[in-house]
Amino acid sequence: MVTAQLIETARLDLLPLSVSHAEEMASVLSDPALHTYIGGAPDSLAALRSRYRRMTAGSPDPAVSWLNWVIQVRDSGLAGTVQATVDGSVAEIAWVVGTPWQGRGIATEAARGLVGWLLSQPVDAIIAHIHPENRASAAVAAAAGLTATDEWQDGEIRWRRTPQTR
Repeated sequence: MVTAQLIETARLDLLPLSVSHAEEMASVLSDPALHTYIGGAPDSLAALRSRYRRMTAGSPDPAVSWLNWVIQVRDSGLAGTVQATVDGSVAEIAWVVGTPWQGRGIATEAARGLVGWLLSQPVDAIIAHIHPENRASAAVAAAAGLTATDEWQDGEIRWRRTPQTR
């Protein structure tokens, strides 16, 4: 089982998720535009607290690790999240950065930090699923060393990185 740990990058601290992050994150994630490619709508504070309680409780399957972090811009506030679900030796990752913080390289830096940390864990492959029109997330995946495949899941392209593609 893998557990989330503090990950530090040049400008960011990836802090293991806590229910106490919900209030600030409700504001960070409040823009409906963040749901353009993933669907849904922003969570209310109560719904986000409930979701964070479930996420921090961990997966009901002992073979699966739910790893979640908030992205803290050092000397500033929270800007988004990164996550990894580790099932066996495969980690599926995702990220979201609040609208006001986009275009500053925060998602790229956070994803690179996450991928680097995952490569030090017992993980053989890192994957992400990205909507084909989400060019910003595709650029983040590429910058983190993932490569688009010809595999699709739920209308999204599977991106992959293995330790050999470092």
